[in-house]
Amino acid sequence: MFAYIYTLLLAIIYIFTAPFLLILSLKKKSILDRFFLYKNPPLKRDKIHFHACSLGETLSLRPFIESFLSVNLTVVTDTAFEIAKKYKNVDIRFLPFEIFLWFWLKPQKVLVVAEAELWYLLFYISKKNRAKTFLINARISDKSYEKYLKFKWFYKKVFENIDYIFAQTAIDKKRLQSLGAKSVEVVGNIKLAQKIEVTKKYKKPSKRLIVAASTHDPEEEIIFTAWLKNSKDSVLAIAPRHPQRFDEVDELLSFRCKMEGLSYHKFSKKRDFEADVVLIDKIGELVNIYSICDLVILGGSFVNVGGHNPLEPAFFNKPIISGKSIFNQKESYSYVEGIELIDANELENILKSQNLKTTKIIAKADIKKILDKIKEAYGVV
Repeated sequence: MFAYIYTLLLAIIYIFTAPFLLILSLKKKSILDRFFLYKNPPLKRDKIHFHACSLGETLSLRPFIESFLSVNLTVVTDTAFEIAKKYKNVDIRFLPFEIFLWFWLKPQKVLVVAEAELWYLLFYISKKNRAKTFLINARISDKSYEKYLKFKWFYKKVFENIDYIFAQTAIDKKRLQSLGAKSVEVVGNIKLAQKIEVTKKYKKPSKRLIVAASTHDPEEEIIFTAWLKNSKDSVLAIAPRHPQRFDEVDELLSFRCKMEGLSYHKFSKKRDFEADVVLIDKIGELVNIYSICDLVILGGSFVNVGGHNPLEPAFFNKPIISGKSIFNQKESYSYVEGIELIDANELENILKSQNLKTTKIIAKADIKKILDKIKEAYGVV
């Protein structure tokens, strides 16, 4: 009964928000696919269905996906979709809004969901269709936990439909159990087992290359201003977190560079770093750029976003500068030694230094236990 009442409430909300979603779809491709099923046909049945929200989760699922001959994958964000298109033997879709799952979601043998994608109807309908259901790399941040507790009654119903949960830490396990989760096992962060590959080799510039990665508004302005005082001996490459902001950041950087007499180009137009400032407006290039850069400034940490995953640049032992807003990535940060945590007003001074500490990943993860359980549920030895 709850599932039908829940669907009815979502349908009412959908009716009132549909016009606004249509307007938003002009900027985000995923809106049409998710909320209007535009070019988004159902997945093939009787496979393993993996689901991830964004880029990081999609990358972390790659070792699992590549362990099977053919899988289904749903995602939420445009960046995740673009990256997943490069995976082999994957049938990929945007996950539709929940009310559509009743007829869109075909029976699967196994459902594997990454991290905190606790969509009630995704689990409920999958379980109703007799799939074994998994939540892997499960986590609940300090900030999110308070919100989860307010809706404990709801999450208890979500967890009723999840067979196996693999949590990142003992703290995550305790929090998940307090919300009604059962069969929770701690296995560590699967992102530590992520395959990091350089797919293109770019020429390293003669100057020092500084990469500001996964930035949010107004971090581009903050970082540019701090870098400007030391701009003569370095190239600044800025990679916004969200593609829909590429044009906005392009306008900002074009204006600032023109005012300061600096050279500038977009990476999509010219694949090199022969300029003072370069906008990285191509998805899936950060790993390639990390491999040749001299310093990484991690975005999402100088604003109240909670930080982003430091493991990729740390894989190359690059010096990493980060803000102190890392509440969403505390665990990932604990796996990396040598990250400089600073306030935004310290950026200018630290960028003057030529001898910043290199970073090192000091933890490992074994995904075999999770993979074996998924294979067992799927019927593969």
